[in-house]
Amino acid sequence: MSTLSRRAMLRGAGVAMALPWLESLPLFAETPGALPKRFAVLFMGNGISGNDWWAKGAGAEMTLGRSLAPLEPMKSKVTVINGLFNKPSHGQGIHPAQTGNLLSGVSLERGAVARSGITVDQVLAKYVGGDTPRPSLVLSCEPPLTGRHESEYSLAYSSHISWQDAVSPVPPEVSARAAFDALFESRSSAAGASVIDRVKDARARLNRRAGAADRRRVDAYLTSVRETETRLGDAACGDLSERARLMCDIVALAFQTDNTRVASLILARDLSSLRYPFVDGVAARGDHHEMSHDDLSDGYERIVRFHVGQLAYLAAKLDAMPEGDRTVLDNSCLLWLSNMWSGFKHDNMKLPVVTAGALGGTIQTGRALEYLYAGDDNRKLCSLYLSIARKMGVRLDRFGDATTDLRGF
Repeated sequence: MSTLSRRAMLRGAGVAMALPWLESLPLFAETPGALPKRFAVLFMGNGISGNDWWAKGAGAEMTLGRSLAPLEPMKSKVTVINGLFNKPSHGQGIHPAQTGNLLSGVSLERGAVARSGITVDQVLAKYVGGDTPRPSLVLSCEPPLTGRHESEYSLAYSSHISWQDAVSPVPPEVSARAAFDALFESRSSAAGASVIDRVKDARARLNRRAGAADRRRVDAYLTSVRETETRLGDAACGDLSERARLMCDIVALAFQTDNTRVASLILARDLSSLRYPFVDGVAARGDHHEMSHDDLSDGYERIVRFHVGQLAYLAAKLDAMPEGDRTVLDNSCLLWLSNMWSGFKHDNMKLPVVTAGALGGTIQTGRALEYLYAGDDNRKLCSLYLSIARKMGVRLDRFGDATTDLRGF
């Protein structure tokens, strides 16, 4: 059987579909260590419900608080981290000042012109993005804000977590359809026809060359693509529940096909105006930001649990994708976090942080890590970023306000 190129595509009329990992790809078959490592960050603004956000123990004995319950089936592949903080944002003001440097750890400037710093996802994209068609994928379930907050900080800080340099946030794609079309290079001139139908001839040629195991993998992959594409037709109704899942599906497909190795997804921005009519007990309440001011309420806890559920959903999707003797999740690090702990107090003295995935075996999972009493120099959020970068093979001397790895991670 002839081998296939790592950049093998299924091409058709106005579409190009990258393939997932296949045994037929000689680079991965011959060099297991060459399997890519990936990083994605999922952000929910305005803090969590502190009474229900906790984890204890390790391995099969680890127990999770109510807000983390969606991760129960995946807890052996999860790390819950307590006590980290972003010192440069502490005491600088509420909302924008707590968000604009969340992934960079630089000092922000007040005024109409936003000035932040390059974020960890974009640093990684600069190093590993050259190996993929797209350096990074930046998505959001909510459009950005404009103007200036009452604290005199630009609202651009509240709306963007990914920055390519000090003055340039990366514009997030808020349309799941546009993100899907870009993923498969689907051109509008061919709109109306399924991307699967447009590559059927290429699929037939691939099936004649590939082994039985690879054919099954391609069939499962194309089935997932078709299901996502079908659901896109219903996304225009504005259902946040479906929109969030579609964005996670797009990240999953991008990682599976090595279209990119770096992604960010804003599930709900800072000062979020999202509403949750599909969440029990929340339909008649206010928007996300308003409800975060009653952060210990049952209603807000359910909102938090919904957003943790998106991490669980994405992690499960990636864990169902074989890649060598592991899964795509095993070769990834998914990071879920918020810009504060308590929305009622606007308190960011510590932040809620969860990771999923072992990043190619470099992260020990199934643990709850505690840093709150380790001393400020030993609980820097940027130390976590520095650790992740180094585990991905990016040798940085420092990142943000950190010069050392996060001990024990």
